[in-house]
Order: sequence, then structure tokens, then C-alpha cells
Amino acid sequence: MTAANLIESSLVWDNHGCMPLRPFDEEFLPQLKRYRDAGVNVAILNIGCGEQGIEDHVRVLAAFRRWLKDHPADYVIVETVSDIEQSRADGKLAVAFDIEGANGIADQPSLLGLYYDLGVRWMLMAYNRNNRVGGGCHDEDGGLTDFGREVLDEMAKVGMVACCTHTGYRTAMDVMSYSSRPVIFSHSNARAVHDHPRNITDEQMKACAATGGVVGINGIGIFLGANDNSPEAYVRHLDHAVQLIGPDHVGIGLDYVFDQQELDDYVRTMAHTFPKGMGYEAGVRMVAPEAIEPIVERLVKLGYSDAVLRAVLGENFLRVAREVWR
Repeated sequence: MTAANLIESSLVWDNHGCMPLRPFDEEFLPQLKRYRDAGVNVAILNIGCGEQGIEDHVRVLAAFRRWLKDHPADYVIVETVSDIEQSRADGKLAVAFDIEGANGIADQPSLLGLYYDLGVRWMLMAYNRNNRVGGGCHDEDGGLTDFGREVLDEMAKVGMVACCTHTGYRTAMDVMSYSSRPVIFSHSNARAVHDHPRNITDEQMKACAATGGVVGINGIGIFLGANDNSPEAYVRHLDHAVQLIGPDHVGIGLDYVFDQQELDDYVRTMAHTFPKGMGYEAGVRMVAPEAIEPIVERLVKLGYSDAVLRAVLGENFLRVAREVWR
């Protein structure tokens, strides 16, 4: 079976994508079609990150939801796992949302239920820097806080998946030890392959797998290598994870940013979140959705079976959704 045929016959799930976080600017939203053209069936879109607060998150979420509902022939806002199966059968893109860091709930865990009802399906604990929940990967990580445990309890209650991408080592290990549900790294790469502080250790990958979770391999060039967004660089990280924790615990989380200028602006204006010397400066390369087919081609050459490829392409994240979502 060719890579194109395998993609067409599989559920393909990209667990993290970044549309511009500008609620009154719809210029880039039609580019969601690129996911479908690349064979993607499920796309999880970010609605806020880092220092952005409740109002920022809600404004973006409202704007995304309105636009998607205005295009019902092409998109479905996910409410249940069955929506994913039905939208794929109908040839539509299933869309859900994520929050990067807990600033979107401030000091109010009860907001998690509201976000969930509006389509948010996972939230990561901290975005590079420390917050009320715990430590970030670019900060002095003091571990999961009492408030963080309260947040995890509420997430489990409402059905939201806990994510440890961007999170500090100690906090991530605490989360995976504390959680009674599968925990994910939605878009993280292997530090053993490329030593960047934003990447995760083999120990973290193993701990994630032990919860029943999934590590989504990230497509940002500075996390893959020396700003290397080639399919080969992506496959190196993916294959490392598969060999380490098994094919049932690896997925795709490209972290593709549709507006490169917005990313460059965030790096410039959020210097505390994106510290110098980490490669965040302008010109970060990314693996685009269109690269999924070349990536699959290389995995086929490595001897990956159809069953393993289907697991990595989407079935693993679907399993977590079935286990955690309400």
C-alpha cells in the first residue's frame, strides 16, 4: 500500500495546530483546508498560551467556533468521539481545541467544565514558565502545586486530557504520578535525539506510556535539530519514541503555526516566555501538514507495518479520547 493510500484509509489526527490568536482576523482560517488536503481527519487548535488570560482565550474560542459553524459543509466542532467517526465518514475535518498553560483558567478550576463544553479537549500544565499549577521547562521547576492537583482533579471530572508539553521535568513527572487518567505530551520531541530544554527525556516518555498516554511528535525545526524541518528529522524523533515506548504511545502533534509573522512577534514581545539562546529568534522552520505523506513514506521504508502506522497516525490519540473524554 502506498503512503497516500494508507493515509486515505486511516484516521489521521494532528494533536496541535496554531491558527492566529486574533479574534477579529479570519484571514488564515480558510487554510484549515490544508489539513483535509493532507489527509488529516482531526485537528486540535490552540486558543491561547503562556501569559494570555481568560478573556484572550474566550475571545479566540468564540471566534473560531463562529467561523467553523459558518462552514458546516467542511468542518465539525467535536463534542464526542462519535463525532470524529461521523465527520470522517462525511469527509469533514473534525476540530477541537486546546489550552497551552493554565493561565486560561486563572485561579478558577470550575472554568474547565465551561471550556470542555465549548470544545477544549486538552490543557497543558505550564507554558515554558512557572504558573499556579507548576513549573515550566524554561524555569526553576518546583513541581506540581496543591492548586495543580486541584486542577487535575477537575480535569478528570470534566473529561479533559492533561498534557505535559512545555512543562518542567519535575512537574511533568508529578502530574504523571498523580493522574488516574492517561497523560499526554501533545507536541514534544526526544531530548536523546536533540538536546533542547523544550524536548523531553526518555524517562518522561516512559512515564507517559505507563499512564496509557501518547507522545505527539513536534514539527518545529529547532526542536527537531538545527532548525531542521525535514521529514528525515521528524522521523528520527518519531522512530526513537516508537523504539523506546512502543507504537501504541506515539502520535502526531505538528505544532504548525499558520502565521509565521505572529510567531516571530510573540517571540519578540514575550521575551520572558521565549528566552534568548534557545533558537526562538525569527525564522523558525516548521513541518507542515503537507509533509505527513513524505513522513509516512519514510516510515514505510523503515519497515513500519500498516497497523503500526495507523496507530501512530491517529488511533492512539483516539484511544486516549475514548478513555478520558466524557
